[in-house]
Amino acid sequence: MRTHIALLRGINVGGNKMVPMKELKAMFVDLGFKDAVTLLQSGNVVFSGKGKSRDDLENLLAGQTEKRLGVKCDYFVRTIEEWDEIIASNPFPKEAEEDPSHLLVAVQRDKPDTEELKAFQAAITGPE
Repeated sequence: MRTHIALLRGINVGGNKMVPMKELKAMFVDLGFKDAVTLLQSGNVVFSGKGKSRDDLENLLAGQTEKRLGVKCDYFVRTIEEWDEIIASNPFPKEAEEDPSHLLVAVQRDKPDTEELKAFQAAITGPE
């Protein structure tokens, strides 16, 4: 069994796409995943499962969330090993130590191509 972290995009923000964590956790259990744990009202779920690819998990969870909870949203699923890699690759370790509540990580389905990355960087106007 492999440990996964599922991030739901755009739920429980400003009163939109409300998903009760108790129901979300129950959905994971009903789907046969083990050790499902949610974090506050974030829509983040840590769970264990086996035999499914990232794409299969994301599609299954998105479909079941819409069917069972009436909420359409995207999922971003990463293994615990991938998440450890993200943490180890943090280019801002000092900021993470000094002010962790202002350090943000964003995940995407696919790696952005060079032009998309340049456009993203050009859009940053603050001290980020």
